[in-house]
Amino acid sequence: MLKRLAFLGPEGTYAEKAAISLAELEGLQEIELVPCQGLHSVVEHVAKKNCDGAVIPIENSVEGGVTASLDALWLYPELFIQRALVIPIQHSLIGSGQIQEISEVLSHPQALAQCSGWLSKHLPNALQLPTTSTADAVRMIKGSKFRAAIASKNSGNPMGLLELAFPINDLPGNRTRFLLLSHDEPSRKADIASIAFSLHANSPGALLKALKCIAKLGLNMSRIESRPSKRELGEYVFFVDVELPNQIDHLLVELLQSLDPLCEHLANFGAYPSDQMI
Repeated sequence: MLKRLAFLGPEGTYAEKAAISLAELEGLQEIELVPCQGLHSVVEHVAKKNCDGAVIPIENSVEGGVTASLDALWLYPELFIQRALVIPIQHSLIGSGQIQEISEVLSHPQALAQCSGWLSKHLPNALQLPTTSTADAVRMIKGSKFRAAIASKNSGNPMGLLELAFPINDLPGNRTRFLLLSHDEPSRKADIASIAFSLHANSPGALLKALKCIAKLGLNMSRIESRPSKRELGEYVFFVDVELPNQIDHLLVELLQSLDPLCEHLANFGAYPSDQMI
C-alpha cells in the first residue's frame, strides 16, 4: 500500500493536483504528500524507498516530453508505472499590481513556453525568469508590484495576490500527462505499456528493426521519443508507449522477447491504465 507520495513541490503545483487525483483513482487513503525540489529528486525519493510512490509529469501536449522525467526513468529502470492521468492546464497571470507595471514574469520553464505567445503580445518587454515550479514563482512575487507569476487559477489567493489575466496559455487544449511510479509491478488489466531501449549500434536500419517488432504484433505506438544516452554523440535512448488492444497483457511479454536481442539495454515500465481529467 502506497502511503507516502513524492511530487514536484512546493504545495500548489499542478503536480500536487495530479498526485491527489491519482491517489483517489487508486483508492489510496491517508496519503502523505511529500514535496520535492526538482524532478530528479522526486524519482529518487521512490527509487531509494524514501517514499512509496512518486508522481511526475511525462509529457505536455504543447511542449512535448518532459526531459528531466525521461532521464530519471532511464536512470531507475526498476520502477514501474502504476497509472497515468492527463489533466488540463490553464494558466493565470498572478500578481499584486497592474499588468502595465509588470517588468518580470516568473514561472516554471514549461509554463513560460506554454504562454510565450500571450507574453509576447501583452508583456513584450518583461523579463522571463524560470523557477523550479509554478508555486515557487507565486511565492517569489509576493510583495512586488513589478513581478508576476504564471501559475494555476486561484494559486495566489492564500497570499492575497490577484488574478491579473486568465487563461493565458496559447492553446486551449493544453494538457499534461502525469505518471504514478512505484516499485510494485502492476498485475491488473491495462491499456497502455511503456518501455525504453538503447540499441547495440547506431547502424542503418537498427531502429527500424526494433519498430518492426511492434508492428508485427499489431500494436499501435502512441508515443516515441528519443533522449541522448549521455555517453557519446549520436547515441540515443528511445521511449515508446504502445496500446494494448482489449487489454491483452501477453503482447507486452512477446514484444519484450522480440526486442531483447536487438537492444543493449531494455527497460520495462509495465502496463497500466490511463485516465483523463475533464
